[in-house]
Amino acid sequence: MKQNMMKRMILSFALAMIAWVGYAQDIKGKWLTEAGDAQVEIYESNGKMNGKIVWLEKGPDTKDIHNKDEKLRSRKLMGVNILSGLTKKEDKWEGGRIYNPKNGKNYKCAIWLDGDKLKVRGYIGFLYETQTWKRK
Repeated sequence: MKQNMMKRMILSFALAMIAWVGYAQDIKGKWLTEAGDAQVEIYESNGKMNGKIVWLEKGPDTKDIHNKDEKLRSRKLMGVNILSGLTKKEDKWEGGRIYNPKNGKNYKCAIWLDGDKLKVRGYIGFLYETQTWKRK
């Protein structure tokens, strides 16, 4: 009887650890940006990872005032995809783009997990900037 109970406890623990490891490696979900002023939800669509703004410190009516396209400056930033077209290559998601609403520019992008944090890197040629986002 005790032996069966012990086997069940070990099996339960093993399953819990497998589920935890799988969750820890999944980039999908909500992430707080490094500045803490926005939350981005990363999701999969057509085999590619994308990320849309789902919360803004300045409020849901914040406009995309720095967009290079004048027609888009009146749109609300809530729901705007700032990450798009990322595909998994080994431990990174690459080949996509990131939009920076603070300056209205698009950059090449790569993202990867570093423990429980998400590293988000934007590129201009060989120059880059990396931010650390926290899971929400």
